[in-house]
Amino acid sequence: MDDYTYGAPIGRPIISSALEAPDVIPYAPDYQFQRRVRVLVTGISGFIGSTLEPALAERGHEVRGVTRQTVSLKDAFAGCDAVVHLANLAHAPANRSLLWRVNVEGTRRAAELASAAGVRRFVYLSSIKASAPDDDYARAKLAAEQAVAGVAARSGLEAVILRPPLVYGPRVKANFLALMRAIDRGWPLPFARIENRRSLLYVGNLCDAIVRCLEAEAPDGRTFCVADGAPLSTPQLCRAIGNALGRPARLFPFPVPLLELIPALKKLTRSLEADDAAIRRELDWRAPYSFEQGLLATADWYRSR
Repeated sequence: MDDYTYGAPIGRPIISSALEAPDVIPYAPDYQFQRRVRVLVTGISGFIGSTLEPALAERGHEVRGVTRQTVSLKDAFAGCDAVVHLANLAHAPANRSLLWRVNVEGTRRAAELASAAGVRRFVYLSSIKASAPDDDYARAKLAAEQAVAGVAARSGLEAVILRPPLVYGPRVKANFLALMRAIDRGWPLPFARIENRRSLLYVGNLCDAIVRCLEAEAPDGRTFCVADGAPLSTPQLCRAIGNALGRPARLFPFPVPLLELIPALKKLTRSLEADDAAIRRELDWRAPYSFEQGLLATADWYRSR
């Protein structure tokens, strides 16, 4: 059996049945790719890839997928029109050398294989943290963006980079899942005094933006931030999660400077906003799901595990 697979239409991204038909204006038919195309998705079995596959199939595209372990198989790129590269380490406590090997050199290699195979467009999923890198993960993401741009400049590969903020949705892991668990269990949380602004992105909206980058007319060389909409404070997020779960968040005041001394909580005190005006303006992209819809879908998945 090959180490890569072709996807078949397997339905819509996982959302609550109550949200099956959001009011979304259809895309205008002015795409670069007006025909059915073959798209290679690296990291297809992951959190984002498992939602992207049916989203692409629903649009009529043929989906081929590889995991992070098999992304270097050059035969997987043959005959593809576009590549979406998701196969990076995320939420990584990994050391710098591992991050560089996977996120930077692995991304460079994927772009080179795509170019050699005659792929036309390469979409790389970076991170909003690459906008102002302050740790090894963010610096690796920025270096990976630069590696993709370098390959594109030498080869003519059309490169598009997306910088999402924290992505949530069914099958979410890491910090967002931990926060949901804490609120669901009724744990008191010391976040009532935090006054920050953090952007978020529902996985269904992210996948829609990726599809738009594949299908839109000539976004070559562009880097786009993408988000659900207006940013939220940490207390607002906690209360929204509580409402979605039917378990009101129990927040109490605590000195924010002391919270910042705890590495696991420091992120929750800081602001991190994504300005997605460019993708909305240049690609006419609009998030098909509201934050409330995305959070309800995530809560439905959480309760059904």
